[in-house]
Amino acid sequence: MDRRAFLGSVGVGALAASGLAAQEERRGKPFSMKFAPHFGMFGHSAGDDPVAQLEFAHREGFTAWEDNGMSGRPAAEQKRIADAMARLGMTMGIFVMNPNTAWGPTLSRGDTDDRAKFLDEARASVEVAKRVNAKWMTVVAGTREPRLGIGYQTAYAVESLRRACEVLQPHGLVMVLEPLNPRDHPNMLLSEMHHAFEVCRAVDSPSCKILCDLYHQQVTEGNLIDNIDRCWDEIGYFQIGDNPGRCEPTTGETNFRNVFAHIAGKGYTGVLGMEHGNSRPGVVGEEAVIAAYRACDPG
Repeated sequence: MDRRAFLGSVGVGALAASGLAAQEERRGKPFSMKFAPHFGMFGHSAGDDPVAQLEFAHREGFTAWEDNGMSGRPAAEQKRIADAMARLGMTMGIFVMNPNTAWGPTLSRGDTDDRAKFLDEARASVEVAKRVNAKWMTVVAGTREPRLGIGYQTAYAVESLRRACEVLQPHGLVMVLEPLNPRDHPNMLLSEMHHAFEVCRAVDSPSCKILCDLYHQQVTEGNLIDNIDRCWDEIGYFQIGDNPGRCEPTTGETNFRNVFAHIAGKGYTGVLGMEHGNSRPGVVGEEAVIAAYRACDPG
């Protein structure tokens, strides 16, 4: 089945025939925003090799990439990926800075050993970032400490994050704090945009910003555009996923065409990570992802 027939049969949202023709005409042209797929998203179309997946995405018009697990890859593989991205002119998005300290009360209880482990991860991430030409790193601020008031926990987290900024800022690196929704991730220290905003204002460093994951925030509080506007000066990175289902845009309730247009209209030129699954299996599902982003691309 060719691409036009595919789009006509499975569709994305309520696209009209003229919209299908426009998408076909734009196939392979760079997207107007730096939408960033991840490894595995196009595995059926491109195969298992990471470089082949990068090349496939580039041919389809994607100009960025992200990889949560980059820090866990061997150094030689990191360099191979970075060399391919440089050759293709693709921007590297996030990788996770603190995979080992993300899921406990590491930042919330003021423990010196916890802080030392977190800072060790920050220092190690500097080397990874240099190797893969990355600027942004996700920080999950961990869980709450039930024996302490939220004010104490927030203050302890701010102190650890300030110390991490001392490691990152000389290298021009930015950790982006990700609030996670309490339905999927209960008891996290950060779940709402306003709390992340408060923390970033208190840290007061260009190396500590917010990762606005539109999936998590639609689940937690909605009101996406207003929260984006209120937090704008502290947002360093976006991630994408529709709700319910955490799949590509047009499969849930979020009006991504409007949200993307709003973000672009505010002058955002950074990366938007595609941290979601595919709503359909196989090549058909991968084609649907590409079609969804063509349908929502504000350019």
